[in-house]
Amino acid sequence: MSKYRIALIPGDGIGIPVTDAAMAVVEKVLPGQVETETFPWSCDYYLETGKMMPEDGIETLRSFDAVFLGAVGWPEKVPDSISLHGLLLPIRKSFVQFANIRPHRLLDGVEGPLRKTDFDILCIRENTEGEYSGAGGRVHQRTSDEVAVETSIFTRTGVERILRFGFEQARQRSGCLASVTKSNAQKYSMVFWDEVTQEISAEYPDVEVSQYHIDALAARMVMAPESLDVIVASNLFGDILTDLGAAIQGGLGFAASANINPERNAPSMFEPVHGSAPDIAHLGIANPLAAIWSAAMMLEHLGEAEAAGRIRTAMNKTTAQGFGTVAGKHKTDVIGNAVLAALA
Repeated sequence: MSKYRIALIPGDGIGIPVTDAAMAVVEKVLPGQVETETFPWSCDYYLETGKMMPEDGIETLRSFDAVFLGAVGWPEKVPDSISLHGLLLPIRKSFVQFANIRPHRLLDGVEGPLRKTDFDILCIRENTEGEYSGAGGRVHQRTSDEVAVETSIFTRTGVERILRFGFEQARQRSGCLASVTKSNAQKYSMVFWDEVTQEISAEYPDVEVSQYHIDALAARMVMAPESLDVIVASNLFGDILTDLGAAIQGGLGFAASANINPERNAPSMFEPVHGSAPDIAHLGIANPLAAIWSAAMMLEHLGEAEAAGRIRTAMNKTTAQGFGTVAGKHKTDVIGNAVLAALA
């Protein structure tokens, strides 16, 4: 029987209760097999210390089997440019979690805005470079001559590895891959992305690859989501498309994600992507299903496929009974307890 050490960073706002709900489910399916340690790194921690996490935070996390993050951010207290670049992004980059995976499909009993039930999309987002590289700067600030430059960084290593990851996922599913580009307007980075896509595709003759401009693919996700299976995209494009994917699957309350280090030489991180939702943080109505789904992805990554499958089955039973299907209708603990009951 394997045992796992999980670093918990509940973070801000609704991140705290949804993390509690997710870990209760993990303990239910793997009793006694998971040891957790909680770290208080958050916007409140920043206000107390001037840092989102301590100097040795990354090295502290390195010894764990996985990291589970609830949410980070509270713009009224700390600008997002500080909270994200001080905690979430350094973890992704330091542990080379270059593959961000987000599943988009409807759980039983959930009615999405498209009134369609036959889509099952897996979006693979490049997670460490591209448009979110953080390269750039500002000069002549607060003058009429102020200039802001943000430089996207696309390396051959980074583009090849995320594309190969996407091809591998497509090979395990339907054999169809959608590569996202905007090479008609971005003649350097996206033309490069397209060229590497074509090069890598030669290694996967069993995978049918289609290239879509980001705007056209966004429209297709709305008009014909059932025509898509695996999508691979750059950091910014993947970020946008996965929020759209969350919308068509019923809302951010179902938006699970995994930040994967495929080499497994550092921990991967799992998180719901609904944010900290400060406006409802005090109401106890956050939907914990995105966090519970993320926990299932974590267990699957750790090799506990059977336990992960049990969680997903319990989630479907829960939503089929109406729990968690309408935003704000049920309390966080009511939905969490419904999943626990379904597991029993």
